[in-house]
Amino acid sequence: MPTSHHHISLDIPLARRLALYAAGLLNLQGQPFPRRLHNDDDSRIWARRVIEHFGYLQLDTIPISGARSHSLVLASRLDGFSTATGEQLLQPGEPHFEYWGHEACWMPLSSYPVFEFRRQQYKSHPWWGNIIDEHPGEVDKILRRIETDGPVRSADLEGDRGRGFWDLKLAKKICDALWSCGELAISARNRFLRTFDLRDRVIPASYRTAIPEDEAIRWLLLKALQGHGWATGSTMAATWRLTNRGPQIKRCISRLHEENRIVPASLKIDSKQQIAIWVTPEVLSKLDELAKWKPTDSITTLLSPFDPVLWDRSRVALLFGFDQILEIYKPAHQRKYGYYCLPVLSGENLIARVDLKAKQNIRIIEVISIRYESTQTNVPANRTQEKAVQTALARHHRAVFGNMEPITADGLVTNSPILD
Repeated sequence: MPTSHHHISLDIPLARRLALYAAGLLNLQGQPFPRRLHNDDDSRIWARRVIEHFGYLQLDTIPISGARSHSLVLASRLDGFSTATGEQLLQPGEPHFEYWGHEACWMPLSSYPVFEFRRQQYKSHPWWGNIIDEHPGEVDKILRRIETDGPVRSADLEGDRGRGFWDLKLAKKICDALWSCGELAISARNRFLRTFDLRDRVIPASYRTAIPEDEAIRWLLLKALQGHGWATGSTMAATWRLTNRGPQIKRCISRLHEENRIVPASLKIDSKQQIAIWVTPEVLSKLDELAKWKPTDSITTLLSPFDPVLWDRSRVALLFGFDQILEIYKPAHQRKYGYYCLPVLSGENLIARVDLKAKQNIRIIEVISIRYESTQTNVPANRTQEKAVQTALARHHRAVFGNMEPITADGLVTNSPILD
């Protein structure tokens, strides 16, 4: 049975600080990552640690702000991180693999055995169905070709109709399906294009032993909680897209509680309402310090819209009073904020969102719009907010281009750096 703790109750400010601390975004002794990096070797080591800490780094294709989401997540935690490094993290020899985690993610190789239940589940592909069983000849041809001639790049699989050796469109779907069920693995991404190879050439033998499903689910739930600081059972499950598993998740959470690896608590929303949440025993010693936290030398940075802190929209509304909305799929005239808005974190608050467009050839990042939360316009409520946004933009620019260059504001090129 679990040892008894005094009942733990968090209010919103404490829950917000705990979430930011666990995510490596609150400047406090003992936070998971260093504030600043010193060199490129550091970048790689700490990028691995970030992936290890959350258990996943979600991928997204859109580079309009100058970097893709996975690089933005790393740069927001590691000041001095170059987003170019973020693009090179999946290569032969790196301790990561790519698979369905939260979405398509890079994850530590050590967690490969955890996802055996999903590889079994995806023998029928979530999009392409039983494509492997329906095309045994094509599957065999692709596997033999890769075995004999080596890895195949996704760029070689683009196309609408058969050209020579195989039907390209079908081959691309089959490679996706073979990757999802674990026959193939992605050995590298270069310029964000995937390279498929046989699993046994990518995943070392020591990681190929499956672990029982309940044990895997418990591991995933605990890993989710560590990255969130506190969470409801449903947020823990949603972190890994564990759908239609209500009884199993309940059983696994109950077992983690019995083993004293998680502790029940409540989150007080207002004088009448509270919700049941979970924390890990490790964070209990931090609660007093978090309650007294003052925003001196706090972290100011842009966040990817897919940041681990942001994807749970109702949680973001609860903690920050911020409507985390993604408008890339809306027609331009229906967008309220912009195509690919990056929220600005300053201390413990989301104070604004910026819509950016990088012009790589002239090394400029155009600020299409800034929308401040306090005024809902591009005019800040005070100089402190304005300075915070400028600091976050300058940091982003350094991460993308490596040095300070003029940045455009409201479509106009300024001839001096944006910092005073």
